[in-house]
Amino acid sequence: MRLRCAVLDDFQNVSTEVADWSPLADDVEVVPFTTHFADEEALAAALAGFDIVVTLRERVPFPASLIARLPRLRLLIASGMRNSVIDYAAAETHGVTVCGTASTSSPPVELTWALLLGLARGIVQENNALRSGGPWQHTVGADLHGRRLGVLGLGKIGSRVAQIGLAFGMHVSAWSQNLTKEYADEVGVHLAATKEDLLADSDFVSVHLALSDRTRGLLGPAEIALLKPTAYLINTSRAAIVDQDALLGALHEGRIAGAGVDVFDVEPLPADHPMRSAPRLLATPHLGYVSQANYATYYGQAIEDIQAYLAGSPVRRLP
Repeated sequence: MRLRCAVLDDFQNVSTEVADWSPLADDVEVVPFTTHFADEEALAAALAGFDIVVTLRERVPFPASLIARLPRLRLLIASGMRNSVIDYAAAETHGVTVCGTASTSSPPVELTWALLLGLARGIVQENNALRSGGPWQHTVGADLHGRRLGVLGLGKIGSRVAQIGLAFGMHVSAWSQNLTKEYADEVGVHLAATKEDLLADSDFVSVHLALSDRTRGLLGPAEIALLKPTAYLINTSRAAIVDQDALLGALHEGRIAGAGVDVFDVEPLPADHPMRSAPRLLATPHLGYVSQANYATYYGQAIEDIQAYLAGSPVRRLP
């Protein structure tokens, strides 16, 4: 009898196209789910008959309560090698092996700059006007050359975002709680003395921090109030790092020039969520990791994880 494998949140219905699942055909039945399960009750019911689950990023939590309701589950595969919403202790208790895959930082870097450039040059407004017979040239673009880019977090993604800023001729500053001057110098950027200094001085601020107890709510009402009225805030990291109500207030009141956001407090975003109608906002539906190469890696290595598990030698185990 073949094992059953659920592939969650395959919104584009491409999981079985970007990778070759045929080597598993004799042993595993693969079932992609193209819609999101909004709560644990629905998820538990949908997954009750599956032995393997492939989950995308950190969108679907696997707490102890859910794992306990999935007695058939034996292998859980997460895309990426870090996942904060899986209860690893519960998985071990219930005999569930957890594995990951590789992930590249290039797609979120590229999306960050797509949002930043789209905001700076009014791309969406101008495109909509051009296609609908609207006014010819009705925005004035914000310059990048000579302006200051503030990067919160100078890890794999933040450092590449910073280097692209330098290539545009921007002055780049960076700050995080553990960032040293030596590493900032190595990347070629200025180390801001404080988070507050970076926010007050920057024309563009881009968030590239991992979500933790230290970074949750890092940009609250007081911090957002430090931004210039001409400044733009970009967040392709985690929604909870930025106080969502404070950001919405700043957008509605025109206290900042705009924001580019790829992450939200609830995903997928409900139809009536205030982020859908906020002014001065360029938003995308968490596309940071969504690229052909990344998907080929996620699903290709998920197949390898399943093969290794079936052979009795799991690879890329988490945590």
